[in-house]
Parts: sequence; C-alpha cells; structure tokens
Amino acid sequence: MASVDRPATRRDAGTVTDTTRRRDPDPPAALVQAAQDGDAFALEQLVLSVRDRVYRLALRMTARPADADDAAQEILIKVITRLSTFRGDAAFSTWVHRVAVNHLLDQARSSVERLEMTFDRFADDLLDGLSASPSTAPDAALMAREVQLACTHAMLTCLDREHRIAYILGDIFGVDSDEGGYICEVPAATYRKRLSRARGRVREFLTTNCGLVSPHAACRCSQRVDVAVRTGRIDPTRLQFTDITQTVNDEMVGFHDAAHLLRSLPGAMVPTTTTDAITRMLQTSTATSIQPAPPPRE
Repeated sequence: MASVDRPATRRDAGTVTDTTRRRDPDPPAALVQAAQDGDAFALEQLVLSVRDRVYRLALRMTARPADADDAAQEILIKVITRLSTFRGDAAFSTWVHRVAVNHLLDQARSSVERLEMTFDRFADDLLDGLSASPSTAPDAALMAREVQLACTHAMLTCLDREHRIAYILGDIFGVDSDEGGYICEVPAATYRKRLSRARGRVREFLTTNCGLVSPHAACRCSQRVDVAVRTGRIDPTRLQFTDITQTVNDEMVGFHDAAHLLRSLPGAMVPTTTTDAITRMLQTSTATSIQPAPPPRE
C-alpha cells in the first residue's frame, strides 16, 4: 500500500486551490480531549461543532438533501463511536473529513447517482429542458435559484466518486494537497492528479454548457424553470435547496470560472431533523458507551 502523507495540523502555504471560502474553525483541543475522557457535555459540543461541515460534504456528494441527511447522521455516529481512535496527528476537522469520506465512498448510491449521468448525457438533458424564453412566474427568480442549485449538485455526480470527492475537497472546501491526501488515504501526488483531472472535466463542461460561466453557452437557469416545474423536477411548494427565508439575489451572472460557480453554493446547514436525531443519539447509550481514549504510548 502506498504511503500516505500526513498533513501538518496547520495548513501550509502550498495550497493547490485558489478558493476564498472561509473554513470553519477547528474545535479546541481541550474540548476534544474532554470528550474523549467521557465528558458528555463536551461530546455534545464537539459533535455540534462539526455537524454542518459533515452535512455540507454529504450534500455535495449525494446531490439530494434527504440522502445527505441520512448520510450525515450515519457519519456522526461513526465520529462518536470512533472518537477514542483520534490521536491528534491531524486537525480534528481533518480527521472528521476522513471518517466522512470513507463512509461516503462506501455507501450505497444516492437516488441522483443511480441516474448514472455522464457529462455528455447531462449536456443533452440541459438542452432538452430549455424553454424558448425565461419564466414569467411570480416566483421565477426563486425557482431559477433552485434550478441552479439542483443542477450544480447533480452535475458533480457526473464525476466518479474518487474524482468528485477530490474536487469537492479542493475547489469547494479549500483543502490543500497534503490534507486531501490524508483525508482520502492516498499520497498527496495522487490527490493532486485526481483534483486536476476533475477540475478539467468540470471546467470544460461548464464553459461549454453553463450560461452562468460562459455567455456563449445555451443553458440559462431562468429558461429551465417552467420545464422543471412541469416535469416535477422541482416543486415550488417544497424547495429542496433554496432557503426561502433568504432574500433571493437575482445577480446569477458574472461567474468567471467553474470554481467561482461551485463556491457560490450556499453554506448549507444541517436540517432540524438531523439536529434532533443527533441530540437524541447523544442522550442514549450510543454516546455513553464511548470508552475514554487510552493513555498515549510511551
């Protein structure tokens, strides 16, 4: 088995991505230690500190909020039950990402993944779903945002899982090559190659097909709304991606490249259903059965 480079706990300057997304702060080491020592309150705070990033990763991988919800709960259970194995050889959030990636790579395919979309098929589907003119519905801007988010998530499933996770970690989450290699349990060079290939495929697809990235591309979110509603791909009464409590920003143009478009995805927070399930889980024997971490080796 190839050796896996261990990342420094703090990120170095050798990042392989130009992302500007601010990363969530890592939980304090004292909180991690207290949770490993059996402090129930510390464990609850620790899990809550990583729940949103776990859900965001699951959502980008599965492309469907309901599937991401289920995956996030399963990942957080693994984080809790395997907490004693964390040794601090990487940042805690990096270790959580490693647990999450292992789960997401091995789990059954999501409903969107089962469509087995390729970039060519997806491009054809975009053209088939276009109306002659933008939607004139009263909530057209909101529906166009929903189309954009659903489409962007689904587009990622055209990548196989290994390249998809490299792209998500590198271009959306801002993970550098050393950390990415550690998370994916491959050498940093292998991670860089996967990320480079994934970037190339995504960039080529978006510059050819997406009007948000290229003014010459045929597809426009506003022209896909009516067909998407008519065919049941989006339900105006039950939006999956768009937070209807937020003001809709109609400035969905001006993205200069694929990375800017993908980073425009909202920082999704874990649904209330998952939060409630986590709280119940922490109050049951699942949490209390965690053994304190063994003392470090001499």
